[in-house]
Amino acid sequence: MTKIILTRHGHVEGIVPERFRGRLDFALTATGKRQAELTARRIASTWDPTAIYTSPLRRCTATGAAIGDLVGVKPRPDPRLSDIDYGAWQGLTPDDARLRWPEEIELWYRAPHLASIPEGETLQLLLARTAAAINEVVRLHPKDIVVLVGHDSVNRVLLTYALDLPLSHYWRLKQEPCAISELSFDDGLFTVETINDAWHLKDIR
Repeated sequence: MTKIILTRHGHVEGIVPERFRGRLDFALTATGKRQAELTARRIASTWDPTAIYTSPLRRCTATGAAIGDLVGVKPRPDPRLSDIDYGAWQGLTPDDARLRWPEEIELWYRAPHLASIPEGETLQLLLARTAAAINEVVRLHPKDIVVLVGHDSVNRVLLTYALDLPLSHYWRLKQEPCAISELSFDDGLFTVETINDAWHLKDIR
């Protein structure tokens, strides 16, 4: 059985107030660094991972490095875990984007599985690359505990995939910064044991 500890990176600028961050390479804020430290302690005290894979963006590599330092594993970046490409929306607030693309923004928040981001990715494309990544992880690590450090969009899509849910459920699976979701893969099936567990961050949320 493969155990996957799926976590999101720590806090960065652009979460509140919201911006479409995507491929913008934000560093962790002081709060984000503290979240990563506490998440690393939680993982080190609960599991014994043998591999860590992260998005190559700094907010994820820094979170993965904090975990790796405590568990003695060197993280490996995987571009398939990169954040969704927001194309022309990248760096904008939803209100700014709504001024130019009102119909597209409305569809993104109402029916994201049908939305087409101008010059960006669809959820279907995001699902294809992230599913390829997680399927390779379970193939390479059939009896291991593996940490994946991704983004809000990446983790939501991976959870829909693991739960065999349609992408229309995207907004129903909340992912807080540095929250943990625990998945297992056995006999060809994923089981999701926890989602968006952030009790280890209770003192700084």
